[in-house]
Amino acid sequence: MQNDTIGVDVSKDHLDAYRLADGAARRFANNKGGHKALVKWLAETPPYRVVFEPTGPYHRAVERALGVSGVPFVKVNPRQARRFAEATGKLAKTDRLDAAILARMGALLELEARPARSEILLELKELYVAREALVKDRTAAKNRGKVLTLSLLKRQNAQRLEQIDRQIATVEAAILQIIEADTSLADRFAILTSIPGISNITAFALLIAMPELGAMEAGQAANLAGLAPIARQSGRWTGRSFIRGGRADVRQALYMPALVAARFNPDMKAKYAHLIKTGKPAKVALTAIMRKLVVLANALLKAKRPWTPKTA
Repeated sequence: MQNDTIGVDVSKDHLDAYRLADGAARRFANNKGGHKALVKWLAETPPYRVVFEPTGPYHRAVERALGVSGVPFVKVNPRQARRFAEATGKLAKTDRLDAAILARMGALLELEARPARSEILLELKELYVAREALVKDRTAAKNRGKVLTLSLLKRQNAQRLEQIDRQIATVEAAILQIIEADTSLADRFAILTSIPGISNITAFALLIAMPELGAMEAGQAANLAGLAPIARQSGRWTGRSFIRGGRADVRQALYMPALVAARFNPDMKAKYAHLIKTGKPAKVALTAIMRKLVVLANALLKAKRPWTPKTA
């Protein structure tokens, strides 16, 4: 078996693949037939890793095809891939060039392929994405309702809001049903919801968007969520630390629980009050609570035990 890195540029209609070892380039259709052809081409020279950028709905089917076939793959942040290209002097941008850049990036940085998500997690991810879209629709409908003046339009908007609420409830019930049917997911869900401030919806987000929780060190969990402060220092100058990168959907899911925990969780409340007292801005203090929540969730899942209040 020859270890090699393959770069794949994913677009709506096509998959442009580039094999680093011999410079071979192929284009496949981004559909079931194209996915089968890509997997067959990959089998000719089994790759060490396949590198591609997540592109919303366009990469999910090919990701599933690679996972089912046992092909190791790595998803990279598009911004990082573009900066890698610029750092290597590649300023032009085409689908074929992007595939070659991804292959070189994976090989030079020795990007580690992660295990493919299970079918259950892929189903949960699809349901959660659908729920997020419905929540956005609901927000848009509520905003439209504030400026409507005609009774007909107001009535239709109210009906649309009721429909969206029913659809959200249906999707949430489907997510919960899948989780409860799987012993491992059900146990993890129970641990997460035992933490004060973590609702069912937040637990959904953590289970689906961060399946690695419980298998990492504390610092790794904070980094993966994009909640670890990034230091800025050069010579005698020291700038203000900030957070950046990571999984935005996890941070969004933890925002409201952090607000609740800062008021009702004794440990988090004390931490938040201490930070405010020492002069930290409210947003910085709240980010610290979000970081503590994800670190706590990781620790409890690793220990396989629910949250319990500290005894005096």
